[in-house]
Amino acid sequence: MPLVHFFETSFGRTYSRDMILVEVVSNGVSGWGEVTCGEHPFYNEEWTESAWLLLKNYIAPKAAGKTLEAQTAGQLSAGIRGHKMAQGGFEVACWDLQARLNGVPLWREIGGETRFEIPCGVSIGIQDSVDQLIEKIRLEVDAGYRRIKMKIKPGWDIDVVARVRAEFSSILLMADANSAYTLADVDRLKALDEFNLMMIEQPLAHDEIIDHATLQAALSTPICLDECIRNSHQAAQAIRLGACRIINIKLGRVGGFAEALRVHDVCFQAGIPVWCGGMLESGVGRAHNVALSTLPGFTLPGDVSASKRYWKRDVIDPWVEVSSEGTITVPGGPGFGYHLDLDFLASVRARLETLSPQ
Repeated sequence: MPLVHFFETSFGRTYSRDMILVEVVSNGVSGWGEVTCGEHPFYNEEWTESAWLLLKNYIAPKAAGKTLEAQTAGQLSAGIRGHKMAQGGFEVACWDLQARLNGVPLWREIGGETRFEIPCGVSIGIQDSVDQLIEKIRLEVDAGYRRIKMKIKPGWDIDVVARVRAEFSSILLMADANSAYTLADVDRLKALDEFNLMMIEQPLAHDEIIDHATLQAALSTPICLDECIRNSHQAAQAIRLGACRIINIKLGRVGGFAEALRVHDVCFQAGIPVWCGGMLESGVGRAHNVALSTLPGFTLPGDVSASKRYWKRDVIDPWVEVSSEGTITVPGGPGFGYHLDLDFLASVRARLETLSPQ
């Protein structure tokens, strides 16, 4: 699916997305999940081709014909090291199926609060010029989004953030580095303290919890960890070491709802706010993120924005929409609350694999 506008991070620039959807079927009812990895192994070790093989050869065969509950579905692939996004695509589909079979919204099935709306932020990639970035931010602020996240990297950071803050003095603003820095850059990152940022997300390497603790001690701006946190144990370690003051929870990164709930609970008990991160999902993954964001610890606006920001046409009906006040209405129907646009899905489908007990 081609993006409406390219999206650039410190990993590179993306113009289109190759996505894997997982459908699980029981008693004639379907649940749907999305594998949120990218086309290349840059965010983590996964990419669409590796996830396809994991699902086809390891995860789906273990599930076909089994009687299971969503709460323990992830245990079928517990022996697989890493590859949480492939595992998570299957696991969240099981939750959607279970909610539909029970006739309840997905957010209720996972234990979310009764919220009519969730607050939304928006993520804006690196642009060709600062003027282009400012214009895109202006469009999103005018659209009502409650928080702006801008991507940064060395050479696109201090001066750019200064320009943005000068133009938008009062917006909730955060910077996401996607592991682009090291401790040698502590002075450069400390220079961002003057801009009243909500947080700097994942400034150091994906596996550097201890170095993040050193950096957080040097900064007044809160650090938010993303890539470092793949499970609740790592979340607890990071909190204990003082490596962050905020944690981003992504369903794919932690392997699905069951582990996301455990990460949420660890943070909630420690008083660490969390928010839902995005991975350029289609409407399927976006709908799962809406459900996740109803949990009580999600007190900060997440990257759960409108379908039209990314896609000329989405795979769900209706599309995810954001109000002029920067909120998304939580759907009340069974499962994740949207219908699949099966005709459109068939028109963009590149591959189909069906596994059954036979």
